[in-house]
Amino acid sequence: MEPLNLPITGICSFGKYPICTDLDELDADIAVLGVPVDFAVGFMSGARLAPRRIREASTQYGRGKTGYYDFESGKQRLAAPLKIVDCGDVDVLHSDFNYTFANVTESVKKIIRKGAVPVIMGGDHSISIPVGKALEELGEEVCVIQFDAHLDWTDHVGPLKTGNGSPMRRMSEMDHIGPMAQIGLRGMGSSRKSDFDDARKYGSVLISAREAEEIGVEGVLAKIPKAKNYFLTIDIDGFDMSIAPGVASPLPGGLFYNQECDIIDGIAKMGKIVAADLVEVDPMFDPSGITLRLASLMMMHVFAKIEEQKQTDKG
Repeated sequence: MEPLNLPITGICSFGKYPICTDLDELDADIAVLGVPVDFAVGFMSGARLAPRRIREASTQYGRGKTGYYDFESGKQRLAAPLKIVDCGDVDVLHSDFNYTFANVTESVKKIIRKGAVPVIMGGDHSISIPVGKALEELGEEVCVIQFDAHLDWTDHVGPLKTGNGSPMRRMSEMDHIGPMAQIGLRGMGSSRKSDFDDARKYGSVLISAREAEEIGVEGVLAKIPKAKNYFLTIDIDGFDMSIAPGVASPLPGGLFYNQECDIIDGIAKMGKIVAADLVEVDPMFDPSGITLRLASLMMMHVFAKIEEQKQTDKG
């Protein structure tokens, strides 16, 4: 008799999918990789605990190779023959971003070379810098779509140029990174005026959470740059603090689950999702665990879009 594989049993891999920590042996369509660091955070730490806790929460929803039935589409999602693999965590060293970032970049490059789509769990938002760098392995231009309350275009804080407020500026400096759109911006602490000026000069499309609500999903999609390849970087604080309290910088007036899912659905119809990351979940500030569940479900929604694209590619 085959095991029932209930959520409460077994090892907490993401979604109860198979584990492969040796990237040289990876055989997958989608590869999950954790980066448990928060050394780039200047105030409320704890995001380093997120990958382990998101994995635990995800076991409530994932069923491994059997996937799940989506009654709205009438389809079985994330089931075999689709291969989703949990690759464990990048080897990190606290306070040493050179060691850690080099390992992130090399790990993501290996995943790409193996033909899988990397989906990364942070960790703080600084990890998008080495993830973005690794996308040069694709050999093509990549459009970055950021969901976030904050602009993340800070040039430096003192001598630090790789803080969690700098990933979008650092990626804008990479030759293989092309257009950008930043969705959900709002509130205090979202960079200086000069940073916004620089982002606009680069050509980034800036959409506040309020504007996203006013113009609706189709209005947002009309503003998204048309591209062949998309990298989704999802900061959990882009969501309203009522559904995502477990973040270092919670703000009211943010995005909501169906809204963000619908935007991602539209992006997936425009171009290929070549990578994604989800960052800034801080379990220490959410005893209820709803932020962890939101994070795991967002990742699975991205998986489903990648699955659809792979099915289309196969004809």
